[in-house]
Amino acid sequence: MSIPFIDLQAQRARLGDKIDKAIAGVLERGDFIQGFAVREFEDKLAKFTGASHVVSCANGTDALTLVGMAEELGPKDAVFVPAFTFVASAEAFVILEAVPFFVDVDPETYNMDPISLKQAILDAKKEGLTPRMVVAVDLFGQPADYPALEIIARDNSLTLVADAAQSLGGRISNKKVGTLADYTTTSFFPAKPLGCYGDGGAVFTENSDKAALIKSLSQHGKGTEKYDNVRIGINSRLDSIQAAILIEKLSIFEDELITRQQIADRYSEALKSTVRTPVVNDGNQSAWAQYTISTDDRDGLKAHLNEVQIPSSIYYPLPLNQQGGYSRYPVNSGGVSVSEVCSKKVLSLPIHPYLSFPVQDIITKNIISYI
Repeated sequence: MSIPFIDLQAQRARLGDKIDKAIAGVLERGDFIQGFAVREFEDKLAKFTGASHVVSCANGTDALTLVGMAEELGPKDAVFVPAFTFVASAEAFVILEAVPFFVDVDPETYNMDPISLKQAILDAKKEGLTPRMVVAVDLFGQPADYPALEIIARDNSLTLVADAAQSLGGRISNKKVGTLADYTTTSFFPAKPLGCYGDGGAVFTENSDKAALIKSLSQHGKGTEKYDNVRIGINSRLDSIQAAILIEKLSIFEDELITRQQIADRYSEALKSTVRTPVVNDGNQSAWAQYTISTDDRDGLKAHLNEVQIPSSIYYPLPLNQQGGYSRYPVNSGGVSVSEVCSKKVLSLPIHPYLSFPVQDIITKNIISYI
């Protein structure tokens, strides 16, 4: 049998002809750029998360860059980023000539380690850099430790950013992702918990002035008139067709999050005695963008699963400090050993709201029999 890693076709079947009708609506109106669907989606997403302002953009990387532009990052400005993440979390600021400063992660949650961050801030100052921003990545779907990170950020006059490309739909207690930091950014890449059929992204903030600034920056630095460009900006807009698709997907998102949690719980119950299963802190809810196990024989297990046609993925095989384009950037003086070890042990299993229990049982039985 063929087991998809993420089953977008099953989701499409559930939505029936709603996606087709949503796309047709845009085609009939002809408002392809910054159309009605974009405004409607931003409003619905703000209501879903509780955020005061949502500004959509072309992708999750641009969302981070727009935040960096809004905060006027530049040379000698240090942006603290976990070493164990996708490259976009650092790349977005390098193009502004800011300096990504790599921080280690917590071995239980894989999210930024506050102790490592404190040391990195001291190190940055010693190196003549100006600490400006903390970019906490909510890896695999669980929000980072924002209560602890916020204290550190405030004590050091840093802007706190939640890179929520994988965690939209998650929460800490009664606060949803989108409201946990000064800025939150997310991605609507098709594989994300809430994904479109192309690229897309958004920035969340409680600050109305910053929201207006980011909107301007995302549209060439537009002022009150289309051809009055009052600042240097970029071209980063969510297409109306993608917004229309996302409106329909958002309508079933809460239900999909419940199912993701059920599947994650079944994985953990079946595998807890065989491999290291994910740890979700008390009071937290993960969006379960990935279900990631850890084992010393990761490569052997992945090869076995491949032989029996069960897909798996490694997120991520190299920490950023070991990648060619980023090896020259500074690292916390205490090192990022946890990130380096995790990259050799983690393996992500299929997880999506349409993964049937019988298929999930086939996956877990193959893992248990191999180990």
